[in-house]
Amino acid sequence: MKSVKLNNGIDMPMVGFGVYQVSDEDTEKAVLEALKAGYRLLDTAAIYANEAGVGRAIKASGIPREDIFVTTKLWIQRKNGYENTRKALEDSLNRLNLDYVDLYLMHQPFGDVHEQWRAMEDLYQAGKTRAIGVSNFHRDRLMDLITCHEIVPAVNQIETHPFYQRASEIAFHKELGIVQQAWAPLAEGKFEIFSNPILTAIAQKHRKSVAQVILRWLNQRGVAIIPKSVNTQRIIENREIFDFTLDSEDLAQIATLNRDEIIFDHRDPNRVKWLAEYRG
Repeated sequence: MKSVKLNNGIDMPMVGFGVYQVSDEDTEKAVLEALKAGYRLLDTAAIYANEAGVGRAIKASGIPREDIFVTTKLWIQRKNGYENTRKALEDSLNRLNLDYVDLYLMHQPFGDVHEQWRAMEDLYQAGKTRAIGVSNFHRDRLMDLITCHEIVPAVNQIETHPFYQRASEIAFHKELGIVQQAWAPLAEGKFEIFSNPILTAIAQKHRKSVAQVILRWLNQRGVAIIPKSVNTQRIIENREIFDFTLDSEDLAQIATLNRDEIIFDHRDPNRVKWLAEYRG
C-alpha cells in the first residue's frame, strides 16, 4: 500500500520521512536527500525545532508544493488553548515558509485539549491545514475528543514497532476510520533490533535488510510509517519496501517479538534534556 485515503477524502503517502532529533541544518540536507529518493511525505513538529530546515529543503528541491505532503505538530498549549493554537500554526507556517500544511497533529493529549481541537477544526475550515489529527492519544482520550467535537481525527501517530505491535489499536482505529501512523517504527534501534535472529532470518529469506522487513511488516498491517535517517543509503533503503511481501509464516514469527508495552519512557534523561533545551 503506497497511499491511503484519509477520512476527509485526501490521499496521504503510507511511507514518509521523519526528522525527530535532527538538527535544523542537518534536516535541510536529509530532507533534500529524501525528496530525491522519492519521499513525498515529510513529518516534523514545532518542538523538533527544525521546521525551517524542512521548509528550506522543500523550496530548494524545486518540487511543486502540491506534490509534497507536509505534517507538523502542535505542542502543548497550557493557557488560552484556542488562540495560542491558532498562533502556533501560523508560527509553524512562517518557519516552514508555507501557506498551509497537509496534516496538523496535536502532539500530546495534554493542556486544554478541547479548546486546542476546536481551534484546529477552525484552522482546517480556513484552509490552513488539509487535515487534522492527533499523536500519542490512547483510546479513552481519543473517544473523549470524538464525542465532544465535530471532526474525527484523520490520523493518530503512536509508538508502533515489533516490540510494541498495537494490534488492538490498529483494529480500533480502523473501525473509526482513523489511520494509525507509527513513530519510532524501527524502535530507534533498541534491544538490538537490527541483529534480532528472527528478523535477520526473515531479511535473509527475502534478500532485504532488517529495517526493510520491519517497515514492510507495518505497511502490510495498514500502519503508515515515518522512518528517520540522515544516512543517504538508509534513506533510500527505507523506502524500497514494495517489491516483496511477507508471508503468513513471517508474520507469525514477528508476532512473537511483541512485548505489548511502551518501551520509550518520556522521563528518559535524554528526552527530558531535549525538551528542556527546546523550552529554553
